[in-house]
Amino acid sequence: MKARFRLYRRDKQTKGKGGVYYLEDVETGRRTSLQTTDAMTAERLLHAHREAHLQPAINLQIARTYVVASDPAMVSRNWQEVMQSIVATKTGETKNRWDSVAKDKALALLWKKPLMETRAEHFLDALLKGTVSTNVYLRRLHNFALDMNWLLAPVLVKKKWPKPVYGEKRAITWDEHQKIIQREINPERRAFYSMAWHTGASQSDLAHLHAEDIDWSKKIISYERMKLGGRGKLPPQVSIGPALEQLLKNLPAKGYLFPYLQTVRAGDRATEFKQRCEGLNIVGVTLHSYRYSWAERAKKAGYPERWAQVNLGHNSKAMARYYSKGAELVLPSLETWKADPGKIVAVEFKSVPAGESSSTPAPSPSVEAQCQ
Repeated sequence: MKARFRLYRRDKQTKGKGGVYYLEDVETGRRTSLQTTDAMTAERLLHAHREAHLQPAINLQIARTYVVASDPAMVSRNWQEVMQSIVATKTGETKNRWDSVAKDKALALLWKKPLMETRAEHFLDALLKGTVSTNVYLRRLHNFALDMNWLLAPVLVKKKWPKPVYGEKRAITWDEHQKIIQREINPERRAFYSMAWHTGASQSDLAHLHAEDIDWSKKIISYERMKLGGRGKLPPQVSIGPALEQLLKNLPAKGYLFPYLQTVRAGDRATEFKQRCEGLNIVGVTLHSYRYSWAERAKKAGYPERWAQVNLGHNSKAMARYYSKGAELVLPSLETWKADPGKIVAVEFKSVPAGESSSTPAPSPSVEAQCQ
């Protein structure tokens, strides 16, 4: 086994004595002063460092011997193989996102690194060079390898992972939305942005909406969220208000509502929207900002939280509140509210026959009324 440390002395003479001895880590190139000019003392310190390193190295070699007996590929398996295993389990937009992660320059040095030779400093170096996305997806890579029993122990313990710091997100305003659709000359994109405003749906869900998702007899739109596909979740059932009805009647009566945008990658749709915002000097918004806008308007309108959850496709109240956190809501005094019973809206509850779904479509007029 190659010696990890070597001893050397600076040529500088100090008070007629030899220079100070230094210890060099051959693997990392790090040099440490031994703070002594005595050759015998320096040799003893070198021997102590080598012994301290040798025991863990021997233990690791023993561990590898046992591991090879149970999983011969574990010694040579690298992080690129972990990535390939994850991508093989993904489909659609999720797969596209993982393909983008594979191009992350901050992770480039990890791909050929064997899992068993990966140390915490390798991860920390990648995290310092990377972005929030690097942090999020490296965690997932690490957790996948642990779950598959490809790592004997965590490379970086949970408490030592830097906390992701996300950029500020905000809702798009009515004035900004109007500027965008007035500037947009492509009718399909203009209708797409208007649908995002009225429904608060994600861009992928909107792009894949079918005319068959619209029930004109009940005036509702019902679709299964692509993100939650196959999980047995009840699809959102959004009532069609007057403005949305007028918009839908100008879209195809069969097939996809947005035939071209359905074929475009989510990243490309987002880039097109960003370019339009930049041309109008609108900053701080993305296509996803339409979801924040819908949630904030719903909160201001007093829209029931459970309906907002259904419309946004989230089971979590915390997530619905996160989307609407930017809404400014001025509460009336209790005595004023009690003195004006006309503000209380009566809700009629109907019994549901056996065998029928009890899910109630979320009405939208109250939200559309707040569009400005």
